[in-house]
Amino acid sequence: MTRVSTNSTLPAQAAFHHAVLRHLALHPDGDRRRNIHEAVPDLMGLNEVQRTERLANLPHLRYRHRSGWALSMLKAAGYVDSPDPGIWRITDRGRTLLARYPDGFDTETAREVIREGRREIQGEDASDGSPLGEVGATIQQTPDERIDTALGEIHRLVAEELLDKIAQAPPVFFEDLVLDLLHALGYGASEEDLERVGHSGDGGIDGVISLDKLGFERVYVQAKRWQGSVGRPEVQAFYGALAGRRARKGVFITTSGFTREAREFGSQMADTIVLIDGPRLTSLMIDNGVGVTHYRVLRLPRVDDDYFDGE
Repeated sequence: MTRVSTNSTLPAQAAFHHAVLRHLALHPDGDRRRNIHEAVPDLMGLNEVQRTERLANLPHLRYRHRSGWALSMLKAAGYVDSPDPGIWRITDRGRTLLARYPDGFDTETAREVIREGRREIQGEDASDGSPLGEVGATIQQTPDERIDTALGEIHRLVAEELLDKIAQAPPVFFEDLVLDLLHALGYGASEEDLERVGHSGDGGIDGVISLDKLGFERVYVQAKRWQGSVGRPEVQAFYGALAGRRARKGVFITTSGFTREAREFGSQMADTIVLIDGPRLTSLMIDNGVGVTHYRVLRLPRVDDDYFDGE
């Protein structure tokens, strides 16, 4: 039977950091997130209860949540990198750390490794070497601030995983995802107003969205999964494709980013072209529920002063 509990019997988070490093050390060319998740329970010797434990109100296994969080924090701290989309690899810095602590981190090292990741992810000021580490920083925050911090961490973790999954999906899937996102943003009256083009000779156009039933107003879409930054020539080519169709609106979406020159050109053509990079793409997906589910609604109580002040 699956166990759902807020009192976890799993080892501390730093032990998951160590297990992830050990697994990646055995795969010098890197490995996929799924394989890392599957290897962690055996590396850590988790029992059946620990392997099936879930977060309250969360459909995913708790150990997968912790190993995923370990990946993100280790990457932020420079112990792990991602040389290709969907691939995670231990760095020289990670190997050095693992060589120093082959059997696990001591308490202070565990705190420092986690503190490094949090400092990079949150911009948290944890450089004072305080033994309280992230606990000390948390004490300085109000409860509402701690909630905001936690939500920010969750968003960054989900965004990273979304880009991983997009990188592993077929190109056609990404084009459809982009159209689904634009529809969720309110473009097009119905799904029938979304058309995927994406074939040879399409002039760089991957999709078209009709903003009205008669199709007088249309938005043209280019969706590209790139590893490097998209340059000005690609954005200019898209603008040319729009001009060739006498189009007035275009959206260029990429999983990576845009060079400074590309952004400058986009700014000059802001009335015609909108540029969306990987971070903005994942943020829009999370905010609009595309490719993600929202599993918990928080209801935070606050005293109603008007109730008590009323006559």
